[in-house]
Amino acid sequence: MRTLPALPLEERIEQIRAEIEAVIDARVKLVASESLGVPPGVIRNLLTARAPACPCTQYLELSAKR
Repeated sequence: MRTLPALPLEERIEQIRAEIEAVIDARVKLVASESLGVPPGVIRNLLTARAPACPCTQYLELSAKR
């Protein structure tokens, strides 16, 4: 059986970060629908404030709150 070569690390990181952004965006949209009048940017900042520098940690923090 022939296996495909793995993507370079840089590409995998970019894909994972894009998936994380989509998860965060979906959570922001959900919270915004329940918090009328609160700007999405404020909601995003509140959701990701515990790990502002690292999208991976932001994802782990959000996924733990489900």
